[in-house]
Amino acid sequence: MDFELTPEQEAIRDTCRDFAREVIVPVAEGLDREHRFGYDVVRQMGELGLFGLPFPEEAGGAGGDFLSLCIAIEEISRGDAGIGITLEAAVSLGSSPIYQFGTKEQKDRWLPDLFAGRKLWSFGLTEPEAGSDAGATKTRAEQRDGTWVINGAKQFITNSGTDISAGVTVTAVTGRQKDGEPEISALMVPFGTKGYHVLPSYRKLGWHSSDTHPLSFDDCEVPAENLLGVRGGGYRQFLHTLTGGRIAIAALSVGVAQACLDAALAYAKERRTFGEPISKHQAIQFKLADMATETEVARTIVYRAAAAYGQEGAETSDEVRRLAAMSKLYASEASKRAADNALQIHGGYGFMEDYPVARYWRDVKVNEIGEGTSEVQRMLIARLLGT
Repeated sequence: MDFELTPEQEAIRDTCRDFAREVIVPVAEGLDREHRFGYDVVRQMGELGLFGLPFPEEAGGAGGDFLSLCIAIEEISRGDAGIGITLEAAVSLGSSPIYQFGTKEQKDRWLPDLFAGRKLWSFGLTEPEAGSDAGATKTRAEQRDGTWVINGAKQFITNSGTDISAGVTVTAVTGRQKDGEPEISALMVPFGTKGYHVLPSYRKLGWHSSDTHPLSFDDCEVPAENLLGVRGGGYRQFLHTLTGGRIAIAALSVGVAQACLDAALAYAKERRTFGEPISKHQAIQFKLADMATETEVARTIVYRAAAAYGQEGAETSDEVRRLAAMSKLYASEASKRAADNALQIHGGYGFMEDYPVARYWRDVKVNEIGEGTSEVQRMLIARLLGT
């Protein structure tokens, strides 16, 4: 069993770590305070090839693997989680389904700009009444004269309302199966399509530098060829998509946990009480030890899950789904504990927005919710254990 990264993966890690430190960290506080999307940062990430990282060179990608993507997301999120989720959603939820299930024409049309970071694509699954219960999808699509007519709504959709947003893939009920259950298909809706409405952005607790909107579809017509994959295959497709997305979100969580440890350790060495740095006090040492241990454990399970997911044909195996759920569950909850401890170590200063730990604490909570809540992960793990 080899736990060492390849030279290529180490190079990606070091490049993204330097980029986060030199480019993201100096602007992160301002982007957060102003609730502003970092177009220049995204442009530079595109120039680094991060949006095409896990895709083969012959398809126009950077020729990396899924673990490399997760390493990049971890390091970018160490600088700012809002920018980290921009990258994660653009690749795992936006480009990947098109690459995995799209026709040659769909790939040729959309992927070059998406892989270069010139455009962003979204994934519309969650609805007002269909979050964890994704099978309860209410959005409908009917075939009429060679088109699909979509009616419904999606919510909490990342990268859906920027100046470079190109469109969204939505799940919709397109009929009934033989057993009477809804037939769910995936449809690609380009930005600007008549009847496709991007509603005002949310007032979020965190992730202020990311773009998140509700969407509505009012007799929104797209050509029949905008069906992604086979009709009725949408449910299977989004389960495949969410498996990779959960691992990527777990990588984001590791990045935030590491940022919390970095900030808490630096502060503990500087802050003095009773004549010595608080890092010398056992109560603080224990918190730092727990943070370091849980961050390393989280990183290990995320890397294992990412490596397993990256094996050809293994993406939908029960083992990979179990590892994905475990990594998402553990890393998200460990990062929340890290943020709590970092803020506590900072004391009153941690409650002030002048210190980055306040942003980390706000940003990290949603990791326990997005792409499958902690409760859903526990249900899935238990089911895969055979309970």
